[in-house]
Amino acid sequence: MLLNIALIVTLALILYYVFSLVRLPGILGLIVAGVVVGPGVLNVVDPEVSLLLKELKTAALLVILIRAGLGINRETLHKVGRPAINMSFIPGVFEGLTVMAMAHYIFHFSWIEGGMLGFIIAAVSPAVVVPTMLDLKDKGWGRKKEVPTLVLAGASVDDVFAITIFSVFVGLAAGAEIHVGQLLWQVPAGIVMGALLGCLLGIALVAFFKHFHIRDTKKVIIFMIVAVVFYELCEYEAVKSMIPVAGLLGIMAIGFIILERYGKLAKRLSAKFNKVWVLSEILLFVYIGTEVQINQLDTELLGAGLLLLVLGLAARSAGVWIVLLSSALNNKEKLFCVIAYWPKATVQAAIGAVPLTLIEAGKLGSVPIETGQIILAMAVLSIVTTAPLGAIGIKAFGPRLLSKN
Repeated sequence: MLLNIALIVTLALILYYVFSLVRLPGILGLIVAGVVVGPGVLNVVDPEVSLLLKELKTAALLVILIRAGLGINRETLHKVGRPAINMSFIPGVFEGLTVMAMAHYIFHFSWIEGGMLGFIIAAVSPAVVVPTMLDLKDKGWGRKKEVPTLVLAGASVDDVFAITIFSVFVGLAAGAEIHVGQLLWQVPAGIVMGALLGCLLGIALVAFFKHFHIRDTKKVIIFMIVAVVFYELCEYEAVKSMIPVAGLLGIMAIGFIILERYGKLAKRLSAKFNKVWVLSEILLFVYIGTEVQINQLDTELLGAGLLLLVLGLAARSAGVWIVLLSSALNNKEKLFCVIAYWPKATVQAAIGAVPLTLIEAGKLGSVPIETGQIILAMAVLSIVTTAPLGAIGIKAFGPRLLSKN
């Protein structure tokens, strides 16, 4: 098992370096490494390693959200407040509904089947977006108007809406009764609850760290334990059935409170988490790569699938632009936000196969198995195309479209 991990990490580091040499985002090298060792190509990942990567992927995602939270102060939050809220759901709804409608005509899906596909595709990838935004922040790009912060704040909540609406369509396909009124209050309540619980945990951690003088390394460990427990509780089915608590937003809120109430510690913790991220980044993107099964792509599907993705991204881009019309951003900064909202990876890798699994188990009524296969193939195609496109776009156009103050 350890040898298997060592070989995977070695290949990932080599490809990261190779991609960096040709001025491409290093994370693409990590994803490619995952694809190569995964079941779609060589299939050399030990099953136990695969399970371990799945768990560590979640921890890595929490690390980047903690880093993001530790870098957002009150003034920054005030600058991005309303646009970030609108960015968190309007572009995703635009894309999800567009894909749903087009799937009805292109793949002859029912509206419910199209809705499942639409809101799998609609989720932006915090795994790609957040670290690239943090990199731009560290280099000073877009700092005056806090453009990277605006994008990463919106992206951290975008998934809540997409997954919640996807769950609604799954329920409809299974014949469950859906209460629209309940849905309308559950989603905003979940966002508020996530932020509130995160703030309370942040206050508790600040009080604990001020009372007990321990090494910063141990504080990082305690912080991670709290974050993992909080996130897992938010993902617990009994909790999600009542209110889909925005756990990712809550993790960021913990970091925000620590920065507000104990700024010196926040800077030290941020430096520690930057070091943790070195390994976390490898594990996260290699795992995403292993979930991309190239053999699921049907050559006959490629043309129609790419058309569907382009139409969806066009709708998402229009949603981003409309949201930012009343903001203080200039046209170049708005265009950057459009590009930064393209990458798909995390959610698509996590739930792309869910409809097919439920269909095979006989839990989605009359939905044909071909529908589940197309949805899985589209999830794979969205990762293969938009993750590189978005990552390269952010790296190439960030310095060109954003000012450096």
